[in-house]
Amino acid sequence: MQSSFSTRTVALCPESSQSDSEIRSSLSNQPQEREKMLLRSWTSILGGFLLYYVNPIYTHDGHDYSDREKSSIDRREELLKKWDQEWSFSGVSTFAHLKHVKCLLEPDEHYDIAILGAPFDTSVSFRPGARFGPRAIRAASARQLPANSYNTRAAINPYLNWARILDCGGIPIMLFDNGVAERQMYEAFLELGTREAPNPIPGAFRTESPRLSHWAVITASPYRLFVPCTRSTENRSPFFHTASREGLISNTSSAHAGLRTRLTGLDDGDYSNPGPEQGFLRIHADEIDDVGPNGIINSIISRIGLSPEEPVYLSLDIDVLDTGIAPGTSTPEPGGWTTRELIRILRGIEKLNLVGADIVEVSPSYDTAGEITALAAAQVAFEIITSMVKLGVKEEVGGWYGKKEEAGKKKRDEL
Repeated sequence: MQSSFSTRTVALCPESSQSDSEIRSSLSNQPQEREKMLLRSWTSILGGFLLYYVNPIYTHDGHDYSDREKSSIDRREELLKKWDQEWSFSGVSTFAHLKHVKCLLEPDEHYDIAILGAPFDTSVSFRPGARFGPRAIRAASARQLPANSYNTRAAINPYLNWARILDCGGIPIMLFDNGVAERQMYEAFLELGTREAPNPIPGAFRTESPRLSHWAVITASPYRLFVPCTRSTENRSPFFHTASREGLISNTSSAHAGLRTRLTGLDDGDYSNPGPEQGFLRIHADEIDDVGPNGIINSIISRIGLSPEEPVYLSLDIDVLDTGIAPGTSTPEPGGWTTRELIRILRGIEKLNLVGADIVEVSPSYDTAGEITALAAAQVAFEIITSMVKLGVKEEVGGWYGKKEEAGKKKRDEL
């Protein structure tokens, strides 16, 4: 049985023995008849489309189900060979072209690493626009095709290894009420964090507070994030102060790197005496001029340690980078690190038990035409994901960074 669409001829005017001039004359004198004829014509067209989609369903009525299933599989394989490829500039914009699943709506969906957007900026102290950050970072990750993402420093391709990594979309955050927004983020991370991972590894894995649970924390930011606040804790400044008081952060094994901001008041009293509950190691941005990236790496590792039982959370403000390198941020602060320095530091701390991270303050409205801030954020995300995946690789893997470490150790021993 064939689709009637393939055998029917659809015309704007019905068949008639009258000449064209007679038809036009008749229609001009009979408006009601003209409307009826046009209606029949459009009905005929619509009917053809409907029958085109419906009739093929009936063409297989006489066939066995197993034949149809085999035919469907063969057809699927044929289509995959022909169309299952993407370029970096094509396809739907997900992070690194990873599979997109609305994980918050799919309780049976399992993953080892979830990439989740939190489009939120209503508590920003200066320039709004970071709500568009997740979208910009996804777009900037377009060149990270999974088949094309082998990381030479780690000797793995994080997207084609043991971990199932999904782009879980975003949280539909309330933009008019910070309290509601914080609850939404808390519930979203609680929901996703309690899912069973298909490939669990030891030490399982305001934006930060809902995710913390007495972990060591590394913050890379130019700002002092321990501002005491006695009235409202639902703003951008005091979240680590609040988290520390609530017992969510380890006070003896956390670090805050990249500091360089100005302070409020007439002296540095709050900065030099922040209180015993805020026991972060503080690393200033310009210290890198004296000790280099390796010195920063060693300070962080010495503070936090490499225990597999010590979960580490990384919170990275993109404005830890210099404004000349990352201008697209809500709170620009000159004098920061370069992208190369930051990536080197991230690579140097890959042995930490990194179980979660966030990248915040990307505000694409202030970025350049080349999207250099978003590109930096996407590369930072790639490095973080690589370290997480490498942590769970069962066999020993090398990579040029490991070889560089060994060469440096050998040279020091010789000296």
